[in-house]
Amino acid sequence: MREQRHPRQIATVVSADAVGFSKLMHIDEEEALRLFDERRALIVEAVERAGGNTFGAAGDSIMALFGNVIVALQAVLQFQAAIDAVNRAVAPDRKMPFRTGISAGQVIIRDDGVFGDTVNIAARVQEFSPHGGTALTEAAHSQLQQQFKLSFTDLGPFQLKNISVPVRVFISGTDGGNSALPMLVERQNGQGGLKAEGDLPALAVLPFKNLTGDPRLAYLCDGIADDILTGVANTRSVPVISRDSSFQFRDPSLTTAAIGHLLGARYVVTGAVSGDAAQLCLNAALADSSNSRVIWTGRFERAFEELLRLQRELGGEIVARLENECDRVEQIRTFQVPPEALSAWQLVRRGRWHMRRRSSEDTEKAQAYFRQAYDEDPNSSAALNELAWWHLWKSWLNFADGDELKIVANYARRAALMDSLDARSYCYLGFVEILEARPHSAVDLFHQAIDINPSFSLALTGLGSARGLLLQTRDAIHNLKEAIRLSPFEPYLFHNLGELAAAHTIDENWPAAIEAADRSLSLAPNYFYASYLKAGALARNEHFAEARQEANLFRTRHPEFERRWIEWIPFKDRSVNQSMIENFQLAGE
Repeated sequence: MREQRHPRQIATVVSADAVGFSKLMHIDEEEALRLFDERRALIVEAVERAGGNTFGAAGDSIMALFGNVIVALQAVLQFQAAIDAVNRAVAPDRKMPFRTGISAGQVIIRDDGVFGDTVNIAARVQEFSPHGGTALTEAAHSQLQQQFKLSFTDLGPFQLKNISVPVRVFISGTDGGNSALPMLVERQNGQGGLKAEGDLPALAVLPFKNLTGDPRLAYLCDGIADDILTGVANTRSVPVISRDSSFQFRDPSLTTAAIGHLLGARYVVTGAVSGDAAQLCLNAALADSSNSRVIWTGRFERAFEELLRLQRELGGEIVARLENECDRVEQIRTFQVPPEALSAWQLVRRGRWHMRRRSSEDTEKAQAYFRQAYDEDPNSSAALNELAWWHLWKSWLNFADGDELKIVANYARRAALMDSLDARSYCYLGFVEILEARPHSAVDLFHQAIDINPSFSLALTGLGSARGLLLQTRDAIHNLKEAIRLSPFEPYLFHNLGELAAAHTIDENWPAAIEAADRSLSLAPNYFYASYLKAGALARNEHFAEARQEANLFRTRHPEFERRWIEWIPFKDRSVNQSMIENFQLAGE
């Protein structure tokens, strides 16, 4: 279930530190600052290009925040390569390499900075990095190991300053090269995602590139791609990778084949927007990632006022080109959405763009844009759904606040009245039912959402959670795994895996419960539910020493834990709650 803590989010933090800066400052202060600024600019450029944000610049160090460890590592490898190229062109006494540290876990993002152990650990492990290389925490390494074969050296656990538990550190090759880079395109076992035998080939829509020269139009590029993704996802025949995963890949250096391989998607849609706010030019392509063959390309020039028609035309073309996999009769229905004012469309897409940045400042801006869109067009199902999602997110952070849930239900029901073929309304209502301890009702609502959009990974996660609460574990496990397949880089994947661990716990499949909890904790080391279940599963599997260690770690990380957190979970049979409590008690003996 959800984490019972103050508002936090899962993120990846990168700490970069200049080597030899202090020594050069003693020799030539102006030259030291010039060299540092030159290299710092390369770091900032790579971070921003990858969709990250820099923060906490102090002295000769700089930190960056990413939503995904894979994207973070790609950015590190890129700026390290750029810095290495600059260093090779200068005299030996003017070289200034950087060491980097990468840590993944929970952070608190406020207007005045980013806080938490994840930030502190990134700065500490950076000290183990070779010059021009990088060091990873075990949590970050575990996430990458799930996807790639990596060439990193395990240094073992270290007790870091001001960190309560030991941290295992992995470093890149000491030759200063970026030995991990070739591995980024090679998945373990040569497989992408969690694709099962017989599954239909999936499609991914990548964020469109902004070639307008105006950074203020970045929301526009994401908005067009987002609408196309949603429209194609509404077809009945082609699974579509969630935007939370596909929108992580903004790196132009990765090939379509590599991205498709990473996402588990055979078909990949890419595009770029040029022009200006008056006249737009959109180029798009559909490629088969299995052989890098371009199936279709299209070029569309339209006045800005025709933007909504443009994205529908493009989406229709994409569906038509997949006629061997898609039922073409779905094409018209899929993109026939209720009309809304262009200004409201823009406001909603601006809000989404800020919402995905996930800082407190951005989420407040997102709400303001959603409210403005609603004021502009009170009948816009998009604005109503975004407001429902915003308040659901707020309720989640505030421990299922009842007042917030009423607001969610109000907006979602109105959105469903405006557009009965928008899956989001039913999905959000389903989560309201779960948080109000009515999983039976939630199942029906999630089914409605999935009937409309079979690729809606959030609805599949909700259905899996609800079925787990109803002790329908076989179906729950299937739904949760399918959600993971459709969103392999989901920011809240730790929660999905925690629900998977719970389903295996109910089945008393202790090895599977331990594995799922381990994967969850590799993404969110402070997630109380996964740690609680892991300790109990280890004890029931008679790994008593490991169980006691996990139980002690749990108590260290969650001193505020109360038994009622487990008692609250609305399982159909309350003996499940008691069994989970007894499992943990056995671990602590």
